Amino acid sequence: MNRWLVGAAVLLVVGMLPAVVVAGRGGVLDRLAGLAMAGVVATLGMLLLSEGYQRSSYLDVGLVLATLSLTGSLVFARLVVRQ
Repeated sequence: MNRWLVGAAVLLVVGMLPAVVVAGRGGVLDRLAGLAMAGVVATLGMLLLSEGYQRSSYLDVGLVLATLSLTGSLVFARLVVRQ
């Protein structure tokens, strides 16, 4: 195990836990913040994994995840505004 993989594991455990808790509880805006935070943590985790395993395909997955996370947050925000 190299330091990239250790960093990815720590980030996914330490970073994703608060994001899931915030997204699971609270008001609508708190859930939106948790969703955005989970997307950022997952993207950074994939980028660290791509460096740790030396695979460029994981880098592509991380970049696509960043795009879809942003799009999902914007769609969720638009649905919140309508209500």
